[in-house]
Amino acid sequence: MSPSNEVIAIDNEDLENVEEFTFLESVVPGSESDLKRRTALAASFWKTQENGRSMPVDAPEGDPPRDDRIRDQTGLGHPTTDGGAQHPQGESGNAGGWRWCESKGQKTPIYAIKSKAVHSCFLVWRTEERPTNMKILLAVLAALVVDGALALYSPSSGVIDLTSSNFQRDVVRGDEIWIIEFYAPWCGHCQQLVPEYQKAAQALKGVVKVGGVNADEHKSLAGQYGVRGFPTIKIFGLDKNKPEDYNGQRSAQGIVDAGMKAVREKVNAQLSGKKSGGSGSGGGGNADDVVELTDSNFEKLVLKSDDMWLVEFFAPWCGHCKTLAPHWQKAASELKGKVKLGAVDATVHTVTASRYGVQGYPTIKFFNKGEVEEYDGGRTASDIVSWANDKAATNVEPPEIVQIVDDDSLDKACKENPICVIAVLPHILDCQSKCRQNYIDTLTVLGDKYKQKSWGWVWTEAMAQADLEQALDIGGFGYPALAALNAKKMQFALLKGAFSEHGINEFLRDISFGRGRTAPVRGAKLPAVVTVELWDGKDGSLPEEEDIDLSDVDLDDLDDVQKDEL
Repeated sequence: MSPSNEVIAIDNEDLENVEEFTFLESVVPGSESDLKRRTALAASFWKTQENGRSMPVDAPEGDPPRDDRIRDQTGLGHPTTDGGAQHPQGESGNAGGWRWCESKGQKTPIYAIKSKAVHSCFLVWRTEERPTNMKILLAVLAALVVDGALALYSPSSGVIDLTSSNFQRDVVRGDEIWIIEFYAPWCGHCQQLVPEYQKAAQALKGVVKVGGVNADEHKSLAGQYGVRGFPTIKIFGLDKNKPEDYNGQRSAQGIVDAGMKAVREKVNAQLSGKKSGGSGSGGGGNADDVVELTDSNFEKLVLKSDDMWLVEFFAPWCGHCKTLAPHWQKAASELKGKVKLGAVDATVHTVTASRYGVQGYPTIKFFNKGEVEEYDGGRTASDIVSWANDKAATNVEPPEIVQIVDDDSLDKACKENPICVIAVLPHILDCQSKCRQNYIDTLTVLGDKYKQKSWGWVWTEAMAQADLEQALDIGGFGYPALAALNAKKMQFALLKGAFSEHGINEFLRDISFGRGRTAPVRGAKLPAVVTVELWDGKDGSLPEEEDIDLSDVDLDDLDDVQKDEL
């Protein structure tokens, strides 16, 4: 059966028998051969009831509950809040969307798909029964089989499809130079890049390999290489363990030029006798990067540390442990500075091994500030790195919302991070301490929500950094105002909606997935920062006027002056 683009619209009449909405968590769109399994799973998530009625209604204030598993496990698009009631057929777009339905007097979120391939909504709810309304079931099944239509590159495009299963073998261990795009099928910028990227692939055929990774399907692979937005293009050249970001023009010529530059660098390196990194099988790690842990140092180094640890409990005679050793070393080197890797000889340090119930070898456990959990990933270096990166992203500390007081504070937030969020808050006389703190608290909540993005977050008072406001076109909509800046590309986007948790969340969600309008920074560089004092957290006050002592003033003289003026 070939994938179908036809989706039967779900209207209100179809919702009459719906009782309880929830999320479809276990259907993962994949190949056509997987259709029967997915069909069976879909059919098991339906329930009907007499006299029930569900109608789309306006969403309440604030965000609907997030469940990233919907996007991560189904690949059906990113959930975005939609505050208005719309007919489920909706409009064609590139993003998924939340809708709210009323069931038994309570508002419960359902999930709707909107994409270029799906011109309908997708409603799911949990049950053990099959639906009596086959029209709705057909709509769901049609939505489930569009995954083939959502692929950006066909086999004849020249762009090689890379996955978690072939990436290590073909890219990292291969000798070829690779240009690789990490994309999401629903991303508008990714779709715009397709014709240029295909041209580049055809032009570089036989010289440089051009590949694509669907980051929606292979999230851990994207996370391993720090992908935080789409499209992200990386060049795997001389050192495969340290790919370079491509930040040039999104044109075939720009991509080809970058590929040829990597070819010249590799040729020159080989001419001078240098070896390229990443090719070959296994190895590549430094044994010194694996920390030797014992009964005497385990508590101090691991349990009382703020660092995250992956710890292997091994036995010297264990064959599986010996096989794991080079992968463990390589992973330790790649994760240096993010997650520490240690090893405990469980045959010697029996107290620690017994404490954590080690009964077989190797046993791997994850430690984070005294908390411990089982490692359930694979045993290759790439598997270990991917698993650890996912944990590091989940457990990262929320960013600090920093006031711009000098050049250093702005540079750290914007030049050392992929994106920085710049808020311009009203003057303290227009918005006293409680008002200002409320705005900062809103930014703090959102900073925590987007902490995995590793963005910088700064704020300044209105007109305190007038040149910066001018460079980012801030001020035309009043204060507070907010911009998201990519300092590497000198591009920014302005918040046009409400300065609220909901409004900013919508804005940042679009930014994080490559949507929304951007503009170049005026002057193509950040202006110098005016050094100001750090806000003390107190209310503002007008400067006191100096009292004038009138005791020495001759009032008769003043009368004469007034007469002369008349």
